[in-house]
Amino acid sequence: MIDLNPACGVMIEGLAGVADDHLTGPSPCTEYTVGDLIDHVDLVAQGPTSLALGSRELPDTGYSHLKPGWRDTVTQHVRALGKAWDGPAVWEGTGNVPGSHLSNSTWGKIALTEFVVHGWDIAAATGQPFDLPEQTLQACFEHVAVFVPNAPLPDLWGPPLEVPPDAALLDRILATTGRAPDRRD
Repeated sequence: MIDLNPACGVMIEGLAGVADDHLTGPSPCTEYTVGDLIDHVDLVAQGPTSLALGSRELPDTGYSHLKPGWRDTVTQHVRALGKAWDGPAVWEGTGNVPGSHLSNSTWGKIALTEFVVHGWDIAAATGQPFDLPEQTLQACFEHVAVFVPNAPLPDLWGPPLEVPPDAALLDRILATTGRAPDRRD
């Protein structure tokens, strides 16, 4: 079991620091503006939460960042993800995601990776700090080092970049997912 709450907490802090004028700006996740990335994060929060709770309810795929009160709504979804995955039983078995036969453990690690990497994307794009506990980064790195090169949909991440083997864990995670660790938009 991995504690998703630190990554959720940092994501919530990052969302709170997004100004309205940031929403149309670019992000290190080149196919997304900051607003698009927030919509993606909201969807990512809702899907694994439904999986953890055994719900077949589909996530709201609307443009979250365009709705009044989006910060509160997305924050609630992110917080719910951390709570839903906060117990060993949810990490067992196979998820009920249509067309996928990934284990719940893999889905939980995917959620962690999404929140670490896209949390950094949002922080980098909006000039905010980004800091996670070592154990959270280690769990994410162990996942991306194996999963990203063998991802069922290889185009989900950019081509990996080179960093020194002794680079910080966050830098190795970012490089594995196609991001230049020193790039801040």
